[in-house]
Amino acid sequence: MFILYALVAGLLMGRLLGGRLANLGALSFRWTWVAIAGLAAQVALFSPPVNSAVGQAGAPLYVASTAAVFGFVLANLRVSGMPIVALGAGLNLLAIAVNGGTMPASRAALEAIGAGGTVGYINSRELAAPALAPLGDVFALPTWLPFANVFSVGDLLIGVGVLVLVVAGMRPVPADLGPPPVPVDAGPPPVRADLGPPPVPADAGPPPVRADPTSARSIAPVRPPADGPARPRGPGGPSTTV
Repeated sequence: MFILYALVAGLLMGRLLGGRLANLGALSFRWTWVAIAGLAAQVALFSPPVNSAVGQAGAPLYVASTAAVFGFVLANLRVSGMPIVALGAGLNLLAIAVNGGTMPASRAALEAIGAGGTVGYINSRELAAPALAPLGDVFALPTWLPFANVFSVGDLLIGVGVLVLVVAGMRPVPADLGPPPVPVDAGPPPVRADLGPPPVPADAGPPPVRADPTSARSIAPVRPPADGPARPRGPGGPSTTV
């Protein structure tokens, strides 16, 4: 019943934060049938006719149904709030398993709600030497609340996770904006014109022609003698002209 109060609180908080109840329909869960089967088994197990009839078989049935619900939670860790629910469910499953299929409860918590003796299997009761006693049902809801019962640290975490799940699920779903729109008047991208070679100035003459140095021969000029033919130089001195 602790989860029921968390569910109601989540709906109220989600509405105050601007959420809508219809948005919860967008949530998607895996292995939903496993959770339904596990919870249905627990409801049947703790009904008075079945409770008094199962006897010693109640403990393994309770562990199996709790493990089934825990598997459903693990399969949906991607959903907001489910990691917190998984932590709480794991602590509860651990406390139940190590105590032989019974959740240990403190005497003070049981007396606070006026719990009396019950015939048949009881999923939560006081044990002589409980293992992991702090993880058991050591808290109690006020008796002025409807369906007051004892609860554990794991139940508290499960309730917080359910509250977060409901509030997050009620938030407005953001619209898919898609790609940015293309302007209507946008044409094809401009094509760069081919400018070609640079223009030639109007007053420029023909390009100079480079001479081929091998096409002409350099001819040395011939100088005629100034005063007639030269006489050979004598052996004794310079030549003389007569």
